[in-house]
Amino acid sequence: MRLKSVELAGFKSFVKKTQLQFGSAVTGIVGPNGSGKSNIAEAFRFCLGEQSMKSMRGRRGEDLIWNGSTSSPRAGRASVKLTFDNHDRGLNLDFDEVVIERVVHRDGVNDYLLNNSQVRLRDIAELLSQANIGGTGHHIISQGEADRALLASTRERREMLEDALGLTAYLYKREEAERKMAKTAENMREVASLRRELMPHIKFLAAQVKKIEEAKELRDTLVSAYAEYLKRESVYIAKVGQELADANEVPLAERAALDQRIAGLREELSGKKGGDRDTKELIALEARGRTARERKEAVTRELGRIEGELAAHTRLVAHQEGQVPAAETRAFATQVEQGLSEALSLEGAELTNRIKTLIAIAKDFVGRITALDVPAKEGEELAKRKRVLEKELCDIGNVEERMVVEVAALRRRIESEKDAANEAQRELFEAMARRGELEAQLVGLRAKGEMLARDQAAFKAEFTEAGVLLGREILEYESYRISAAGGEEVGTAEIMEESRTKQEGRRRALERMKIKLEGLGAGGGAEVLKEYQDTTKRDQFLARELADLETSSEKLHALIGNLTDTLETRFVEGIKKINREFDAFFKLMFGGGSATLSVVKEKRLRKGSTLGSLDVRSNLNDDEEDVAVEEGVDIAVNLPHKRLKGLNALSGGERALTSIALIFAMSQVNPPPFLILDETDAALDEANSRRYGDMIENLAKKSQLILITHNRETMSRAGVLYGITMGTDGASKLLSVKFEEALAVAK
Repeated sequence: MRLKSVELAGFKSFVKKTQLQFGSAVTGIVGPNGSGKSNIAEAFRFCLGEQSMKSMRGRRGEDLIWNGSTSSPRAGRASVKLTFDNHDRGLNLDFDEVVIERVVHRDGVNDYLLNNSQVRLRDIAELLSQANIGGTGHHIISQGEADRALLASTRERREMLEDALGLTAYLYKREEAERKMAKTAENMREVASLRRELMPHIKFLAAQVKKIEEAKELRDTLVSAYAEYLKRESVYIAKVGQELADANEVPLAERAALDQRIAGLREELSGKKGGDRDTKELIALEARGRTARERKEAVTRELGRIEGELAAHTRLVAHQEGQVPAAETRAFATQVEQGLSEALSLEGAELTNRIKTLIAIAKDFVGRITALDVPAKEGEELAKRKRVLEKELCDIGNVEERMVVEVAALRRRIESEKDAANEAQRELFEAMARRGELEAQLVGLRAKGEMLARDQAAFKAEFTEAGVLLGREILEYESYRISAAGGEEVGTAEIMEESRTKQEGRRRALERMKIKLEGLGAGGGAEVLKEYQDTTKRDQFLARELADLETSSEKLHALIGNLTDTLETRFVEGIKKINREFDAFFKLMFGGGSATLSVVKEKRLRKGSTLGSLDVRSNLNDDEEDVAVEEGVDIAVNLPHKRLKGLNALSGGERALTSIALIFAMSQVNPPPFLILDETDAALDEANSRRYGDMIENLAKKSQLILITHNRETMSRAGVLYGITMGTDGASKLLSVKFEEALAVAK
């Protein structure tokens, strides 16, 4: 990489666009004092990203802009543009020519451009660090800064050496890794905090999901149990209904025939003169029997209805049993206990008022309990009504038995009376007796039918409740396959052979499961499950994120360690090389003696420490939290024929020679693309100027040199000379000066 040119526009005294081409290994810039030569060195600093206004002899950005004169108005901005030949790709850009430009405006805003594209200052700094052009400015020594390396602190001197050794890129990488590591640590804390916030909610949702899963499992069990119950009940009802229909068919037909026969016989007997006393008595008995049977049927129906209502009330009472909330019971007990405790210390009217309050609380609680007793009282009334009907049914049975006895006695009397034994009477008697038997048979069948009707009503109620609770699934109960213990399907015969008490046990089990399902509560299950799944997925994502961050942190920690090791290794090796060159240049400049660089450690207070305002404290322990141990670089010199070893004891000229020796030593070990020296030779005598010139020629083999000088010896080593002059308007101008004319200009 080679520096091709620098272009200034509106920068300090260069009001017009001024361009300097650097086609020679050594370029000299000469001109009288105050002509603006040093502004060129400061232009390099400015373009390469210098942020200190003091190092550019200003206080704010506006001081760098042409401020105007009587003949030329002030500029609104200042710009400096550096152009590099990048055929060797010394800068990591796929361009043969790289142009870096910085612009400062009157309002202090700065723009950085790379090949006319706006970029950040950091982008410029990282790009230049690849070519050993760092931020310490070790490659630009402005006027009066020849001994800057000697005046710097040990830490600043180390930074200059790191910059000169080309370690800036590693430092940038380490700083970037440390920033990323700090950001990663912050992200880890945030992720961990989010997980801690989610954990209670996840636990709550997990408990809800567990209840939902239990409810779902119970619901599935209830669906299966309901299907079996309904299937068995439907089979039973259908089978019993068919059996009753078959059992009623023959008796009903026979009774209809007997009714016709009896009607005919009655008509025949009634036609006889005077009738017959026994016949009339038999008819009266028949009428009384018919009335008794009708009343028996009515009582049986009413009794069946009462039994159904009583069974429903029994289930209701069982469901409400223990329904007074435990919280209310505990609250009542607590109120009474506190009231009684406080009453012990009261007297007179206060005691009376407190007792009245407790009585009111007790009445309210008893009232809530009494409200729960209403269904139980209704059940007692139904049971009482059932007992009355059962007694009436028993009385009707007794009447029927007496009638049977009377009919039998009448039959014997008629048979014994020969004058009344005619064929019609016997037929009528036999028909009526048979019809009585059929009526008794049909009454039993009707009672079974009424029981079947109650079973059907209960079946419909259970089916409706199951549909409301379980949905359309229960509609498929008819296809449910009932399996026995061995796995074979249970048929109708096995269902009919089973005792009804087992089916009633299944119904009670269904009631218990329904109550438990209501207690678990299945409302909003889908929403809770979705929220639980979403929250769990988020927690799992955060867990993976935290694991990734931990892995990144470990990698960054390892990277920082590797970069630190690399920096330390290269710095130690570089110090050794610079030491050799430094000592050689020092001997050359002073005709003997020695100079050495050494790495030293210092204890400094960390930023923000409350221990005090001093930076260095030798009496601090290494393990104190507010103390940081920093490494720096110290310089030790030994002048020939003198016992002076400290830098503070050197004269101005000696300090300049030592600084030049160090600058040249750094440039020899890791040569920068270009080196700008602004009157660093001002304090040299003629002999040292020749040595200085020899070193410049040697250094020019590795770096481009831009020399701002008044020294004739130095000028003689330049291949190209630029002359800077200033007119009456205060603006600097570039002159084409031949080498022969340069000596006259320098006078």
